[in-house]
Parts: sequence; C-alpha cells; structure tokens
Amino acid sequence: MTDKKVKFSELDTRIVEILKKDGRATNQWIASALNISTSLVASRIRRMEQNGLMRLVTVADFSAFDYNVLLPVGIDVKGRPANEVANDIAALDEVASVQLVTGKHDIEILVTLPNLAAMGDFMLNRLSKIDGVLSLDPAFAVDIIKYEFDVAPV
Repeated sequence: MTDKKVKFSELDTRIVEILKKDGRATNQWIASALNISTSLVASRIRRMEQNGLMRLVTVADFSAFDYNVLLPVGIDVKGRPANEVANDIAALDEVASVQLVTGKHDIEILVTLPNLAAMGDFMLNRLSKIDGVLSLDPAFAVDIIKYEFDVAPV
C-alpha cells in the first residue's frame, strides 16, 4: 500500500452496501444488480481489500459454538507499556477484542468462554500470568442487546 490515500467511489459504496446486506452475494449477482461487469466488481472488491478499505469476514454466533459466557474485563497494567500487554492478550484465542482505553482501566477486553469452569482457568492461569497485568476487573454480560460489525459508515 502506498502513502496515497485511497477513497471510496460511488460504485465502491454501492458494492459495499450490497455486501453489508448479504456477505455471500456473488460478484455475478452484484454485477447484475448494478448493471456492470463481473470483472469490474471483482477488481473493485480486490482493490478495496488490498487498500484496507474493507474486508470480508464470517461472524459466528457465540452460542452456536457453545460459547455461553461473555466476559468483559477491565485490566490495569504496571511495569510494562499497555500496548505491549494488549498485544500479548490479543494473542489469546478466547479474547474476541482488545482496546486500549482511558478511564478506570488501561485495557478492556471481551472474552468468550464455553462455561464458568473455563473462566477460572482462563483468568487465573492464563490472563493474570501475562507480564504487566496488575489487576483484572471482570463483569458478566447477562444479555447481548447489540453486537454488530456493520458500524463504519460508507
């Protein structure tokens, strides 16, 4: 990628809007909907992906894979830069998201676990053992009101 800032064109925006509604939409279907060629759709998607303007991902439902515990955790850091600690935490498979934050804690994470028994092992034997982790402030997510990836306006 170059230093030149790449921007969305009107066509790019229309392609992304279709993919946001249906991530499985084929290039052929998109081309038909927009009255353009399939190769043009493919090249525009490839360009947007290569320039970091979008990425196509599959999002699985937590409970469908028996991840029944969703645990937000605030983390205080000492003796090491918070971003280094955050990178170590991000390498853990159970961690769905990691944010460096201002406020009460240095880092906030979201952990997905299959059950409460797994929580103890994760918190005591894995997360708390990371160098620089001073304290953990877990909370239980009792219900998910909104969980969306479609947050960036096009």
